Amino acid sequence: MGARRRDRSRRPAGCVLGRVAPGRFVVLEGIDGAGKTTQLTLLEQALRPRGIDVVPTREPGGTLLGERLREVLLDRDSVGMGARAEVLLFAAARAQIVAEVIGPARAAGRWVLCDRFVDSSLAYQGFARGVGIEEVWQVNRMAVGDCVPDLSLVLDLGVDQARGRSGGDDRIEAEGAAFQARVVEGYRRVAERFPERVMLVPAGGSPAEVHARVMSHVERLL
Repeated sequence: MGARRRDRSRRPAGCVLGRVAPGRFVVLEGIDGAGKTTQLTLLEQALRPRGIDVVPTREPGGTLLGERLREVLLDRDSVGMGARAEVLLFAAARAQIVAEVIGPARAAGRWVLCDRFVDSSLAYQGFARGVGIEEVWQVNRMAVGDCVPDLSLVLDLGVDQARGRSGGDDRIEAEGAAFQARVVEGYRRVAERFPERVMLVPAGGSPAEVHARVMSHVERLL
């Protein structure tokens, strides 16, 4: 427990080594079908009229290398991929988007809104696949350096509701309901591990209702 407290007290404030970056970094998280893409769009639409320069992106992806790795990671033909290989490929894509997109944008005073980031790996590979949240966190600390989200909003939704919304069928989505239920629990464990930056947002109801809950957390960054 003492180690966790020390880690939290040293949490970096931004993505630029040695100083606080002027921009903000907000991530939308959750299982497939939770509404991340919709809520990211609504958040972008809410911030731009306030004069905030917004950079929306997604992860894995957002860069040429990241998009190529995304294809490999989500392709249903990528059968037999080991859990640790999955961790490392996601981390590689993440390292690239930090270097190319997130770090420079924040240094320029822009807000980065990202569909998934490091907490996805903690929930999916760390908890649901059994690699270990702490183990996956350590791998990703090397990948992202000081670049951790100011706010990670987990859209908390039951598997049955999310399956009714999801329109995709990639390799990870095809894992089935039992796996997705472990991911839901994984996100809740991650929120317990990092309470200063990871918030659970009830994702039931209309998009407008969920957006209001999202904004109640984002307002503290404004």
